Amino acid sequence: MAQLIYSAIMSLDGYTADRDGNFAWSAPDEEVHAFINDLERDVGTYLFGRRMYQVMSVWETMDTADEPAVIQDYAQIWQGADKVVYSASLDATATPRTRLERQFLPDAVRDLKSSSDKDISIGGPTIAAHALKAGLVDECRLFINPMAVGGGLRFLPDGLESRLELVDVRRFEAGAVYLRYRCLT
Repeated sequence: MAQLIYSAIMSLDGYTADRDGNFAWSAPDEEVHAFINDLERDVGTYLFGRRMYQVMSVWETMDTADEPAVIQDYAQIWQGADKVVYSASLDATATPRTRLERQFLPDAVRDLKSSSDKDISIGGPTIAAHALKAGLVDECRLFINPMAVGGGLRFLPDGLESRLELVDVRRFEAGAVYLRYRCLT
């Protein structure tokens, strides 16, 4: 049975994007990116909302020939995985190995978890909120940048009550911190 993993880069004050929707401040340095790549190698399917899918789909077509090895590596990881996009407004997907679903159905995600032999990653706090509230998320992986943005899109949704167990910590040279939590409830 696959694990459903919610992973994101966030500010110290808990936001994945600032008040203006900007997240350029969250771009990982090479050390963090290489670590993320190693975590993502076990992902067989990505679950996205429309906005996160549109941001991430650049990895399908971006010319990485002149990019650092970590960028080239991540593009291959992303292209090698299946994607499910949840959107009522998107007409079609623009990337291979991608299926469009009109709504997030917890039972369908449970079925995907039970039938998959590779981990499933849920990307973006809006769609992750549905999975968290349904008790579907097995792990939360946070990359905390040493900065505060003062507001915006929160990593965790308001109203969520959950117990978590810290299972891994890593500090990076530039000051970012990785925290891995197992979801208990």
